[in-house]
Amino acid sequence: MDSGVQDRPIALAMTGASGAAYGLRLLECLLRAGRQVWFMISEPGQVVVGMETDLALPGRPAEMERVLAGRYGAAKGQLRVFGRKEWTAPPASGSGAPEAMVICPCTTGTLAAVAAGHCTSLIERAADVTLKEGRTLVLVVRETPFSVIHLENMLRLARAGAVILPASPGFYHRPQRVGDLVDFVVARVLDRLGIPNDLVPRWG
Repeated sequence: MDSGVQDRPIALAMTGASGAAYGLRLLECLLRAGRQVWFMISEPGQVVVGMETDLALPGRPAEMERVLAGRYGAAKGQLRVFGRKEWTAPPASGSGAPEAMVICPCTTGTLAAVAAGHCTSLIERAADVTLKEGRTLVLVVRETPFSVIHLENMLRLARAGAVILPASPGFYHRPQRVGDLVDFVVARVLDRLGIPNDLVPRWG
C-alpha cells in the first residue's frame, strides 16, 4: 500500500435503501482522506445504485473494486471490495475488526438483522463483530415514517453502542443542489468517525 494511506481500515457497507448517493459520496470522501476502506454492498444495494445513479457496478468483487478505485482515484491497495458471503474476509472476525463501520444507506431490514444478531451475510456479520469488539458502528437509516418496530430496533442498537444517524439533511446552510444535501449527511458521518472535513459550513 502507498505510504499516504493510513493503516487502520474503515468498513463501509451499502444496502438496498434509497439514498445510494450518500454511500458513494462517503466512499469518495474516505478515500480522499487517505483512509483504507473495506467495501461491501448487498444485492438490493447494487440494484439501487443502478437505479439512482449513472454507475453500473459489476457483479464480481474484483471488477467492482477496479471500477470504484478508478472512479474515485484510490491508491493501490487502498480499497478492498468483499463478496456478500466472503466469510473469510477480515471484517468477519474479531481479530480483523476495522476501526469503525458505517452502513450507508441502511435498510430497516438490515437494522433488524443487526439488532437481533442475525448474521446471514458478511455485512450483518461485520456489523455484529464491530459491536462486540466495541468499535464504532454508524447506521445511516433511510426510511420514513418509522414504525414502532423500527424505533425499538434503533433503541436496542443505540443501547448496544451503535450510532443511529438517519439520513436527515439540514437546511440552515441554504443548499442549492442535491449534492449539498448529500454532503450534509456525509459530513455528520465523517464527524462521528473523527475525520476532518469541510463539506458544509459549521453552525455559527
